[in-house]
Amino acid sequence: MAPHHGNEEEHEVRGEPQKPVIRDNRKVDPVTGGVRKPGEGATPDEGAREAGPAADAEHEEMRPVDEAHDSEDVLAQAERILSEAAGVQNEAAELREDLQRLQAEYVNYRKRVDRDRAVAGEVAVMGVLSSILPVLDDIDAARAHGDLTEGPFASIAAKLEGILTSHGLERIDATGVEFDPNIHEALIQQQGEGIEVDTVQQVLRAGYRTQSRVLRAAQVIVAVP
Repeated sequence: MAPHHGNEEEHEVRGEPQKPVIRDNRKVDPVTGGVRKPGEGATPDEGAREAGPAADAEHEEMRPVDEAHDSEDVLAQAERILSEAAGVQNEAAELREDLQRLQAEYVNYRKRVDRDRAVAGEVAVMGVLSSILPVLDDIDAARAHGDLTEGPFASIAAKLEGILTSHGLERIDATGVEFDPNIHEALIQQQGEGIEVDTVQQVLRAGYRTQSRVLRAAQVIVAVP
């Protein structure tokens, strides 16, 4: 009789008689009449023994990996992702700065083009107006002699002057105003009475100007104090 070590259940299991192993090797299932597959007639113990290596392999594959090594890999991957993200952000910032610089250059270019176009248009208009000034002098002379009081030529002259006025042409022919060397050209000076500053006494030839430039100064007689 084996010595007793205090574990009754273990002694009871060990003391049980070993059951005989019955193997059913028949290829035809006596119940269903169908052909058995290999291993279907094995006893539970044999099935367990046959499945044992596969279960052990599966259990071996499911064993946890080294947590420290896994953490290092995760940290390295996170650092690599952060480094790539920082590089992408820097590149995006550089592209944004380039875009802003190009946009500013384009805005300045558009302003410069618009300004040059406006100046070119103004110069063209002033060139046309300046070329017509002799015609306006002839109209003034004809009107002074009474040749444009009525008739078709008077109507044509009035229409021409109206068109030129609509394009910004302005006559400089006022008398009794203070002499301005920017718009007046003094041909004669004479003493005047009751005046305190140089005053335009008579306009010999009308001058013309636009809003931005004097096309021709008016030739005048100036009365001085």
